[in-house]
Amino acid sequence: MDVELTTVATEPIEPIESEQTTEEGPPAAVTAETTAVRRVQHVLAAQPVVTVAKGMSKFGDHALGWLAVGAVGAITDRRRRREWVLAAAGVAASHGASIAVKRLVRRNRPGDPGIRVLVDTPSRLSFPSSHATSTTTAAILYGRLLGRGLGPVVVPPMMISRLVLGVHYPSDVLVGSGLGGAVALGVRRYGERRRNRG
Repeated sequence: MDVELTTVATEPIEPIESEQTTEEGPPAAVTAETTAVRRVQHVLAAQPVVTVAKGMSKFGDHALGWLAVGAVGAITDRRRRREWVLAAAGVAASHGASIAVKRLVRRNRPGDPGIRVLVDTPSRLSFPSSHATSTTTAAILYGRLLGRGLGPVVVPPMMISRLVLGVHYPSDVLVGSGLGGAVALGVRRYGERRRNRG
């Protein structure tokens, strides 16, 4: 009788403990930022948004798309070629700055099982977002040359696209955009000083 009670007591306990371990593991790692990425994906991660986000990701990889825009500006706008070259150099500098910060901070990209990673990345480092950094710099510097406010048009979509694709946390894109703005401001001041001397 005692043996039967022991057998009955131990058989159901093993699966219950196993389920609790499985269920309690992921929630322990959930943060406000993880929840934010999950919500963004729940609302936006569907076609055609994902396709657009992937295209933006390719465009922003290593800031190559933005550097190409700067090159086109330098070729077609001969009167302000130096300004375009300086702006493109600013974009390259902002991308380099974001990589340097990433290597110092060494924050990993989202790894929560509830977040779908929808695009390949060159590294596992997440903070800050290089896409948000270079896009903000490009929007400010190129926008000034074009006489248009590009920031509201291109920066928020790029920032949100990184969450849609599941490769960044909100703080990654916010700090990245702030860093890009700081670099752009520094480049603008340098350009103004150079013009005043010239």
